[in-house]
Amino acid sequence: MPRNSKFQANSLSNTPSTANAKLWHPALYIRLSREDGDKEESDSIANQRTQLEDFLTQQPDMAPPKIYQDDGWSGTSFDRPAFEQMMADARAGKINCIIVKDLSRLGRNYIGVGTYLEQVFPLLNLRFISVNDHLDSYLSPQTMNTLLIPVKNILNDEYARDISNKIRSSLDIKRKQGQFIGSFASYGYVKDPNQKGKLLIDDEAAAVVQDIYQWFLEGTSIIGIAKRLNALGVPNPSEYKRRKGFDYRHPAGEMLDGLWPDSSVRRILRNKLYTGTMVQGKNRIKSYKLHVSEAIPSDQWIEVENTHPAIIDKETFDRVQDLFTRDRRASPATQKEYLFSGLLRCADCKRAMNRKLISQPYGDYHYYICATYKKMNNGACTKHTIRSDRLEQAVLQAVQQQIALAVEMDELIASINETSGGNRQSQRLQEGIRRAQQAQETAKRMKLELYPDWKNGDISKEEYTALKAKFEMEIDRHDQTIAALQAQQTELQQGVDGTNAFLKEFKQYRNLQHLTRDIVTQLIDMIYVHEGGDITIQFTFADAFQLAREYIEGQEEK
Repeated sequence: MPRNSKFQANSLSNTPSTANAKLWHPALYIRLSREDGDKEESDSIANQRTQLEDFLTQQPDMAPPKIYQDDGWSGTSFDRPAFEQMMADARAGKINCIIVKDLSRLGRNYIGVGTYLEQVFPLLNLRFISVNDHLDSYLSPQTMNTLLIPVKNILNDEYARDISNKIRSSLDIKRKQGQFIGSFASYGYVKDPNQKGKLLIDDEAAAVVQDIYQWFLEGTSIIGIAKRLNALGVPNPSEYKRRKGFDYRHPAGEMLDGLWPDSSVRRILRNKLYTGTMVQGKNRIKSYKLHVSEAIPSDQWIEVENTHPAIIDKETFDRVQDLFTRDRRASPATQKEYLFSGLLRCADCKRAMNRKLISQPYGDYHYYICATYKKMNNGACTKHTIRSDRLEQAVLQAVQQQIALAVEMDELIASINETSGGNRQSQRLQEGIRRAQQAQETAKRMKLELYPDWKNGDISKEEYTALKAKFEMEIDRHDQTIAALQAQQTELQQGVDGTNAFLKEFKQYRNLQHLTRDIVTQLIDMIYVHEGGDITIQFTFADAFQLAREYIEGQEEK
């Protein structure tokens, strides 16, 4: 039997015989959302529908109903698909009565609900029935004008606000614990099916992420990377998720047709998530009534390190972020960044150097010229020109010298450690840390033993309080000692072994014969071009170099 057949039979058999009897064409409106909290079972879609259908069987003047159902839509806003369709049908004359289980199903925005009850429904000649609230604007119009209705609407509104705050607080706690709470994992990851809130690497997508970072460091521009991915037939993140069976939709997804836009490449290159750091809370809903997302300043984002496996190491990520801060001009034709893009500046005005092409009968060559001189040409600065091939040769020689220096310092430090006891000093520090930790554990244990002694009557309350304060001070003192020794150990290690960043990064390129974009961005912070063609190179890892040099000089003085 069809779902509405019982209503049709009931309606026909009980239709009033009077000529002016009114036949109502009802709409059963049903709504449920997360804000309903613990009432979800009683307010479930099925239970609401059953209750409203039972109510209709007792109404002799009701035609078969139309059902409007918003499952998962908040009552704080009236931008709900089924509700909007119901109101459109009401304006078209298809329904003339709206029935809900209670006022909270109509909405939890007391201003909006009041507007509909007091203005919209009367203007449209709509009968409104709230079953549990015993409201009927046709049979008992006086019930619609009591103080009870606005009070109930305020309480429903307040309930929505309270639930919204609790949900937001709960989500923030999970974010601070490093749990992933999104509906879909970011490109390169999948949700762990065995542990809620954890991410696992998606090997196929992770390989693409690694390629994007590598190509960017090699000099390919963001647009160039997007074109390369599209030429290789790699589906963009949205299309990739859909191919994996996820019901994922992106506002621009249909227009892109699976192709990579430059914005997706940029977003991947800027996403700290790939270093194993969970970054969440970048956006928030303005309020429980205004469902509009707004961006949150980056210093308020919730970041928790080492929550999931890293796809990109932190050093590579930091190098990429550094490149974003530079002036990175690329060739419009090739979308290829040159060897020194973003790394060249005029030594005097500190503006970027522009790359230009000169065509001669004997061939073409490129040179760099100060951007201030080229643009202003009013004496604000001079040309500072240098040919690109001569610049590359000069930089290569300077980098080779720096590499040779790193190798020499590394060998010298190794010799110092063998003869002067650098390793012995590290061992002494480690032993000091161990003793301080043991003493701290003893103080903690003695503090814990005080409470049962007090409860057993072995010591008085005053003795308990005094001894507890004493042991707490001792624990804090050991904390400070351990921190100081660990700081000394870290400083010693940075200056005396292969973990020193300067030694580690430069000596790996021994026997270097030519420069690449990757090497240049890794080892060079900035190149300054002087008038006349001389250059000054500001290398990276300057602090680590200084630590290593001071260590060597200090040992030589001994």
